[in-house]
Amino acid sequence: MDNIVQGSPEWHQIRLGKVTASRIADLRARTQKGWGAGRDNYMSELVVERLTGVPTEGFTNAAMQWGTDHEPDARAEYQFFRNARVVQVAFVAHPTIADTGASPDGLVGDDGMVEIKCPNPATHQKTLDGAPIADKYVQQMQWQMACTGRAWCDFASFDPRWPSAMQLHVRRVYRDDALIAGMEKDVSEFLTELRETVARLRSKYEPDADLPDAAKYLLAG
Repeated sequence: MDNIVQGSPEWHQIRLGKVTASRIADLRARTQKGWGAGRDNYMSELVVERLTGVPTEGFTNAAMQWGTDHEPDARAEYQFFRNARVVQVAFVAHPTIADTGASPDGLVGDDGMVEIKCPNPATHQKTLDGAPIADKYVQQMQWQMACTGRAWCDFASFDPRWPSAMQLHVRRVYRDDALIAGMEKDVSEFLTELRETVARLRSKYEPDADLPDAAKYLLAG
């Protein structure tokens, strides 16, 4: 798996139908009345992936493409800043929960990792001024640490449009085992519901999906 590039067709297949760190915040979205729409939408995406075998992660806007294009430069700047080597990996499965994992931007040393963001200038400026890391990114990093067993993750915001001294901002986030425990509970419940939903829909609309073609023909006659 080490030779698989993030974003490639092979990478999408590895993640197919699985809960990933980048969508943890959607999975755990809540309102005052219960689960939020983000959870329902994510559930449906994974149901479709499991029923069809086709990834739903295909949309890319200009901001997302900007981040993809500049991530290698950000990684290089981070390595220089920390004087550390970043090891890229495609996907790391959770050690105890099946069908979930993470695709970190890089592993650092024996205990750390890095999560790279290449935002627009306004968002980068807020980070430079000390704004808190967005909750969705905190949850993403914590799930990455849950999957990799790492103790910390550096949040690296990079924007090459700024003066050189302001292009990279790095902030360390440490593992929060209490938060991870709550996330693991939510993910486990979500996956149970996902499997039950897939089974229910298959039973209702594809009751003969596992039968040989000859048997389907006889039943149809």
